[in-house]
Amino acid sequence: MPTSLKEFEAAWANRSNPLDFSGVWRFRRLLPFAPDDQIVTIGEGQTILQQSDPVGKYVGMDAGRLHLQYEGLNPSGSFKDNGMTAASTHARMVGAKIAACASTGNTSASLAIYASTTGLFRVVVFVGSGKIAFGKLSQALDYGATTIQIRGDFDDALKQVRAVCAEGGIYLCNSVNPFRLEGQKTIMYRVLEGLGWEVPDWIVVPGGNLGNSSAFGKAFIELKKLGLIDRIPRLAVINAAGANTLHELYEHKGLRWNDGRPDQSLIDSFYTDMDERNRRAQTLASAIEINRPVNLKKCLRALDACDGVVREVSDAEILDAKAHVGAGGFGCEPASGASVAGARLLRKQGIIAPGDRVVCILTGHQLKDPDVTVGYHAAESNERLAEKLAGGGVVERPFSNGPIVVDNDFQRIMEVIRQIE
Repeated sequence: MPTSLKEFEAAWANRSNPLDFSGVWRFRRLLPFAPDDQIVTIGEGQTILQQSDPVGKYVGMDAGRLHLQYEGLNPSGSFKDNGMTAASTHARMVGAKIAACASTGNTSASLAIYASTTGLFRVVVFVGSGKIAFGKLSQALDYGATTIQIRGDFDDALKQVRAVCAEGGIYLCNSVNPFRLEGQKTIMYRVLEGLGWEVPDWIVVPGGNLGNSSAFGKAFIELKKLGLIDRIPRLAVINAAGANTLHELYEHKGLRWNDGRPDQSLIDSFYTDMDERNRRAQTLASAIEINRPVNLKKCLRALDACDGVVREVSDAEILDAKAHVGAGGFGCEPASGASVAGARLLRKQGIIAPGDRVVCILTGHQLKDPDVTVGYHAAESNERLAEKLAGGGVVERPFSNGPIVVDNDFQRIMEVIRQIE
C-alpha cells in the first residue's frame, strides 16, 4: 500500500501504459482485486475538477470555494464508467459470457460500450417503459446491446434482471455488484488529486440508487484507516423530490446506520406503504428516478462515517441549477443539477458556510438528455417539451436562454446583433 497519496502522481509519467492512463486503474494499488493482465479499460476516468465561481455565486459561496467534478467526460458520458471498468474486469476474471443490467440509461450505456469495445461478453439491458432518455437509450442500441423494455419502471426492471441473472447464470452489473462501487471510489481519489491531495469540507452528490454515495463513504473510510488522509469530508446526498426514499427515511423516519444494524422493519414498512399507495418515482432527473435504492444500507454507513445530511430538491430547482452549470461552461444531465441545487439549499440553511470548500459531483453529460435542456430553454416553441416540463412541475424557467426568432432579413438580423452587449 502507498504511504502517501502523492505516490500516485508518478503514474502520469507513463501515459503509454493503458492502466496508468486510466483514471481508475492508476489507483490500482487501492483496488487490489485484479491482476494487471485481466484489467479491462477503455481510457475511463479522464475527468477534471474545475473551480466554478459563477456556479459558486449562484450557490452562495465565496469566490474559489466551489468546485465541479465533471464525470461527463468519461467514454460513455457518465460516472458509470468508473464502476463498469471494475465490474467488466471481474466479469472477465470469472469467465462471464453474458452480462446484464437494469438501467435508467447511464448504466446500460456504460455496460454496452465496455462490451462492444472489448468483445469479451454480450450484453442484455432492461429498461422501463418511457423511463429512459433517448440520448442514453441511443447509446445502448448503437453499441449493440440486446435491449428489453419492461412495461414498468426502473424498480420493476431491476427486480426482473436480478431474477434473470440468478436463474440464467448471467453476470449482473448493477451497483448491487460490489466491484462497481470499488471502481466508483476512484472519483474521490481524483477529487483529492485535483485539490492537491487536500480534503474538501463537503462532497455533494445526487442520490438515486445510492452507489456513488456508498462508494465515496467507503473511499474515505479506507483512506483514513490507511493514514492517507487526516480527516473525512462531510457528505450531502440530494434526492429529487419525486424520488425521495432516502430523504423520507433518513430525515423524517430517523433511519440510521446504527453500527451496522439499521432498522429493517422501518424500511420494510416504508416500502409496504409505498406499494399500497402505488407510489412511483417521478422526476425529470431520470438518472435518479428510483424508489428502492439497492445501496440504501451502504449509503447509511457512508452518511454515518461522513457526518452526512440528506436533502430533497424540486425538479424546478434542479433545472435552474442545471442552467447555471451550463452557463458556467459544463453542460450536465438533469440529475447532476441536483448536487448544485442541494448545495444551494444547504447554503441557504446555513449548514454549508460560504467559506467551505465544496465539491459538487456532475454525474453525466449534457447530451444524455437533450430534450430537457432544450425544453427548459425553448419550451414555448415545442408543445411536447413544454408538456414534459410541466409534468415535472416546471412552469417557470427564470434562467432560460431560448433562441431569438427573427425574419430572414439582414437588417432585422443586424438589429438583434446590435442589441448584444
